[in-house]
Amino acid sequence: MVRYRKGSSLSGLIESRISVSLDRRVSIRAFSQIDLFDIVIAENGPLLYVPANHQEKLLALKPPQEFVDKLRERGVNPSIGKVIVATWDKHEATVSEVINELGLDLEIILNKGALMILPTGINKASGLAAALEDMQLLPENVVGVGDAENDLDFLNVCGISVAVNNALPVVKEAATFVTKNSRGAGVTELIDKLIASDLSEYQL
Repeated sequence: MVRYRKGSSLSGLIESRISVSLDRRVSIRAFSQIDLFDIVIAENGPLLYVPANHQEKLLALKPPQEFVDKLRERGVNPSIGKVIVATWDKHEATVSEVINELGLDLEIILNKGALMILPTGINKASGLAAALEDMQLLPENVVGVGDAENDLDFLNVCGISVAVNNALPVVKEAATFVTKNSRGAGVTELIDKLIASDLSEYQL
């Protein structure tokens, strides 16, 4: 990424982890090179963070406290972010039940065993759209990389979508191409391709 940032391209990080605070001191512990990115789309879409000036922008409201309380009453102890509520997929039936009982406009998003609850329509794609609007960029000029089912929404709107080798089959099927390597090594492989050819072989 350091080598890639020597060029003029912009870079962003889209992640699902809960960020109680994206203050630089916290971010350094979680991701020591967060300043390499022009923008971070956090909590699976509802939170934008600009490392250069530490500005945060919420794109949605978190579910009501009553929802969290009901989950806890039924043995689910979720993690709570600024918008996202997260637990594990073994609790999917309970979460769905509580959403329906309270009549909430929430949706469940799966991520390789993790379960995330967000306002309906809020996901990585909506977060990306908001970030691109702020940066005055078009989605067709974006290269995205992912590995899990919650990446599909945003990968489907990118000009070029990439799946790392350990990605779920459904993600590989939707991708423009699949890297030979897995996880971080796959991302490094993608960056090498960007530096070498700007992915010209995949341009329409």
